[in-house]
Formats: sequence, structure tokens, C-alpha cells
Amino acid sequence: MTARQQTMPFGAAVERDGSVRFRLWAPAARRIELCLKHPVGERCLEMPATGAGWFECRTAEARQGTLYSYRIDGGIEVPDPASRFQPQDVHGPSEVIDPAAFDWGTHAWQGRPWHEAVCYELHIGTFTREGSFDAAIERLDHLVALGITAIQLMPVADFPGQRNWGYDGALLFAPDASYGRPDDLKRLVLEAHRRGLMVFLDVVYNHFGPEGNYLHLYAPQFFTEHHHTPWGAAINFDGPESREVRAFFIHNALYWLNEYEFDGLRLDAVHAILDDSHPDVLTDLAETVRAGPGRDRCIHLILENDSNAAGYLARDDRGAPRRYTAQWNDDFHHVAHLIATGERDGYYADYADRPLYDLARCLAEGFAFQGEPSRFRHGKPRGERSADLPPDAFVNWLQTHDQVGNRAFGERLHTLASPETLKAMLAILLLAPSPPLLFMGEEWMAQTPFLFFCDFGEELARSVSEGRRQEFARFAAFAERAVRRSIPDPNDPETFTRCKLDWNSASEPRHREWLAFHRKLLELRRREIVPRIERIRGGAAEFARLGDQGVSVCWELVDGTRLVLGANLSDAELRLPEPSPHIDATLLHLEPPEAGADLYANRLPAWSVVWYLKADSIASGGVEV
Repeated sequence: MTARQQTMPFGAAVERDGSVRFRLWAPAARRIELCLKHPVGERCLEMPATGAGWFECRTAEARQGTLYSYRIDGGIEVPDPASRFQPQDVHGPSEVIDPAAFDWGTHAWQGRPWHEAVCYELHIGTFTREGSFDAAIERLDHLVALGITAIQLMPVADFPGQRNWGYDGALLFAPDASYGRPDDLKRLVLEAHRRGLMVFLDVVYNHFGPEGNYLHLYAPQFFTEHHHTPWGAAINFDGPESREVRAFFIHNALYWLNEYEFDGLRLDAVHAILDDSHPDVLTDLAETVRAGPGRDRCIHLILENDSNAAGYLARDDRGAPRRYTAQWNDDFHHVAHLIATGERDGYYADYADRPLYDLARCLAEGFAFQGEPSRFRHGKPRGERSADLPPDAFVNWLQTHDQVGNRAFGERLHTLASPETLKAMLAILLLAPSPPLLFMGEEWMAQTPFLFFCDFGEELARSVSEGRRQEFARFAAFAERAVRRSIPDPNDPETFTRCKLDWNSASEPRHREWLAFHRKLLELRRREIVPRIERIRGGAAEFARLGDQGVSVCWELVDGTRLVLGANLSDAELRLPEPSPHIDATLLHLEPPEAGADLYANRLPAWSVVWYLKADSIASGGVEV
């Protein structure tokens, strides 16, 4: 039997002789008792202090499946902060889990190279009607047929209640019981690997959720008042006694990669991880992963980072990531959304002055903001130079949980843009060298919204519901209180239920057409684009704006061939510069297909996109044509 186990300095570990070692860091506590919840009654054992805030106990009275908690100074009982499972939610006892009990079988899986990535973000609770790890397995064949190579799970760490996006995790080592048991999650990963799918996990290391975390009672050193985040006091990554805190999070990353065999992690909002030490915790984590599981198989670390800190994405002399593989490219989404919908509120205002330039720059150089001042951020410079990075350092998308779910009514993009516009933007997204990401149901233009939902206790629930509605008060459409009251209540179970994908609708004619469209583009990507991505060096792309209507981008391959994009992103016909750029080229894709005659007449119709291979370039870096 093949097993996977992450050895950690804390938590409950089943020993070879069947006994269990319990270890807790509680520097603010004087006394810790281990409370074992046997069917015949509770049994409490003293946990001797071993120094430096650690308490430890080994006992043969516990085994796999035993429920337990820690009693702090004779008072409150708390779950294990490193609990592997919480069958009774965040306030209940933890369960001893023996990772060696799960049989991974003999399937040899070393991962897949990053340039093959076509990502699909999903939320376990709403991806299927059942909302479980097991039910998700039943949809894996659909993803394979679509052309997906990597699924990305929104956070599954134990959160309060039965429904949550996952970013309110309180116990970061325990898969939430509402989705199934730890073995069910491992089975999902195993079945994905058997189908050739990578599996990434979204993890949150910038804060703990507002309910169910008890660390402040016995280990307040986990937090610092030196830094502050939108969620309050920051996690202590650089102050006194931060070594144990850093180890907790780094072990969490290793735990998911080793014990669950995830192929990578997406680190949420790392701009809110505040750390003045050198190396900072992000560097420390990445280097530990590269020297650990990353030595033997393909491991991909992905950032969400509003700061556009390109340094984390640096490559070595062979072109391999030194630390992080890629970053979610907010810039691409924001400017693409503005072009597709015309919306200019909030952060979209940053891209309103030169959207075509910004879109082309994102495709050619990664970030639109590489040190320029941001109007949305009151003129503060944002970003670092990214033009020398290869295109696979950036994950692009048109929809994610954030960009759909943070709208008041959770509208998907197809309700905001015309089909012609959407097809043009998808032809750019899915064929550009940067790894694309789809949001669950996007491939058939699902009608279900994706709303913000949670399941907090009464007082916190009331605060969240009112706060959610107040967030939109600054928008003209929600200026009136009565309109704001129409925003769905995040704590209403019906809000959650409305978000569950309706898989039956995917077979309806209009949805089948969209599904076929996505499949066609992703098959073309697999056949023509993926084999060429590794042959594109950083800094080898050029871009141009075609008047006020379109863009042209070309990526030079190491053999001198150029992959070229031309796009008219307007409602009017675009006259192309002479000579016609498609002459002596290999046409890869034209959207819409019937635009061929116009192309040969040196025109691009409204909302049309052409991809081809050519031996020379039609674009020159960052200039207008």
C-alpha cells in the first residue's frame, strides 16, 4: 500500500506502535490538558510543558478516529489548530487521522509541465448539486473532454457553518466536513490524476476567518499589532516568536502538497501578507517547496498579488521559476472586462484612458501596471517591470469567483456583454500563450449566478449582511437604501442554493453551442499553441495598437517564427495597414470564421480576431499603427 504523510512538529501524529503523539504550541498558557472523547466518556490527560511554549503528550488511549480537544488553563476547550479533520465543525473536537490509512495505489504521477496548464476554478459546494468531493469526481470526465488540464479548488480549509466561499478558514489543515472526509478529498485528487488532470488548491495565509479560531487565547504571538490588514491585526511573520508561526504556514503548504498530492497552490492575496524580514515568508515558503516536493515532481506555486511584484516570478538561466510559477493577472481581467462591458467604476477606472494599449501590454509583457501611478489607489505607483518574464508567468481569465461573486447580484459575464464580444475575448484568452483560466460553468455560459454566501453565528451574520450591502452604497445604482436591500443576504441558505450549477441545462442547444466553441478553441490550443509556448522567451513579444479599434501582438519563437494576434475590439470595421498581414502566413484561427473574405480584403469586421504564424512581424513594441 502506498501512503503519503507530512511529518509536522505540531498536531496529532499516529506513531508506528499505534499510539498518538499530541503537540501544541501555547506560549500564553500555564496548563494544557488533552481531552479524549471516548464513547463511554471523556478522559483528560495532563500535557507536560517541554519548553519554549510547547506542550506534548503521547498516549495509547487514542487511535485513528478518536475525538479530542485541548483544555486551556482548566477552562475553555479548543480544537487542535493543526487538526486534520473537524467532524463537528470549527467549535467541536478534532479527530485523529492516520494519513497512512489511505491507499494511493500504484498510479505513477509526476505532474504535468506548467506550459500545458488550462485551469478551471471551482467551488466544491456549488460545483455539483450534492456539493461534495465525491460528487466532483463524477464531473472530471467533462473537464477532460473540454480540454482542461488543471482544476483549481477554492479553499476547503474548515470554515464556520455549512457554506462559505472558503476564505474564512479557521482550521487550515482540516478539509471542511460539509464536503466530505479527508479520504474523500484524497480520492478526488487521485481520480483527477488518473485522468491526467493536475489539481491546485487555493490557500489563505493572510488571515484567519472571523469565527472559530482560538489562537489568540493561548498563542497571541500568532498576531502582531506592528502590521494591520483589512481583517485586523496581521499574522506575525516577522516579529518576536515568529519562527513557530512561519513554520505553521510553511508546513501547511507542504502538508497539502505531500499528504494530499496536490500539484500546486494558489496563495490568496499575498499583498496582505506583511513581512519585513529577509527572506520574507513568501520566499521562505517557495524555496522550501522547491527543495522538498518540487525536487521530484512538477509543483506549481501561483500568486494572487495586487502589488504586481514581478520579482517573485523570476526565472533561472534555464527558464525555470526560481520561486513562484505564475501570478493571477488582475490587469488582464480588468481591462478585458472594461472593453467587453464598458464598465468603468472602481478599479476599472485605472484602465479607462488607454484600454487597447493596456490589453496589448498585458498579452505581451504581463502587467499593464509596471510602476505607473494608479488612479484607483490615489496616485500610488503600482507594480514592477515584467516585460522580461515569459508569458507563462501570468494566468489570464475573464471570470473568477472574485469578479463574478463580488458583484451585487453575482452576474456572469455573458449577461453583461454581447455574444460577439464574448467570442472575440475568448478567442484571445484561450489562444494566447499565457495559461488561461475558466470559472466553473463558464464553458457553457451557465445561467446560475455566483453570489457571496456564508453561514456565521447570529451576531456576526447580521454584521456581514449589513456590511455587504453598505459596500455598494458608493455606487450610483445602489444609492437608495431600498435598492441595497434587494442585494441577496449572504447568510440566507437560498443564496447559496441559487449558486449551484445546473448541469442539466448544459445540454440545452444554446449552451451546447458555447460548450462546442470552448472545446474547439482548447483543442486548437493543445495542438498549435501549447507546443510553442516553451519556445517563447521572456522579453520576446511586441505589441501595437491598431488605431482606436484594435490591437496586434506577436511573440517571437526561438526558431524565428512569430505567433501573431490581430483583433478588432470595436463595433466598426477596422482597415488593416498595408501590406495585408496574413499574406505568406499560416492561419490558425479566425473569429468569426466568415470574416475570411474581409481579411483578404485587408479588413477586420467588428469584434473579430485572427491568429496566425508568420516568419516576420507586423508589430513594433508599444507603438501605434
